[in-house]
Amino acid sequence: MKKFLNLLIILTKRFREKIELAGYNEYTIENLFRKQGAQIGKRNRIFIRKLDAPYLVKIGNHCTVASGVCLLTHDGGVWIFRDKFPDLQVFGPIEIEDNCFIGQNAIILPGVKIGKNSVIGAGAVVTKSIPPNSVAAGSPARVISTVEDYFEKAVKKWEVQRPPGYLDDLEKNKIYEPEMIFKKVSDPRNQRLLREHLTRLFWAK
Repeated sequence: MKKFLNLLIILTKRFREKIELAGYNEYTIENLFRKQGAQIGKRNRIFIRKLDAPYLVKIGNHCTVASGVCLLTHDGGVWIFRDKFPDLQVFGPIEIEDNCFIGQNAIILPGVKIGKNSVIGAGAVVTKSIPPNSVAAGSPARVISTVEDYFEKAVKKWEVQRPPGYLDDLEKNKIYEPEMIFKKVSDPRNQRLLREHLTRLFWAK
């Protein structure tokens, strides 16, 4: 009976957590993380739904944390020493400064700081802090370029890939809320323009 009650308590807790999470999206989950102790700025997109130790996580303003990202604030490897030292634990904070992009399935290890205006590539394993204005990728992650170089390459590609008339009402060097841009990008007309243009660009013979 006791085992059944314990199982029921666990299942009820998980059900409540799922119900609570259902009320958040990538633009609002930061509110839940703040309640749990994380230090998080504004205008972020956060696709993950759980932080193991929110009070050890700090995220600035206008950052994206893609799906599958793992923010490890503890060293799980010390498990192998538990026979000698039963309560041994090692922790480290993680800080992501303003205007950063953390790519899908990246892993950030304890004690790492991602400098502002930086990009972490998909699947990167970040074992050491990354300086500001950097693009880092790989396992272990290393700086592969500056954001200035990355920006120049991206702009050149977009000049070719951008459909005529696409998001013409957006002004350069103006700050927009991420949700507003997402709504515009998701508009059926803009989706059609992009799809038709890219299809011709990449697949036309």
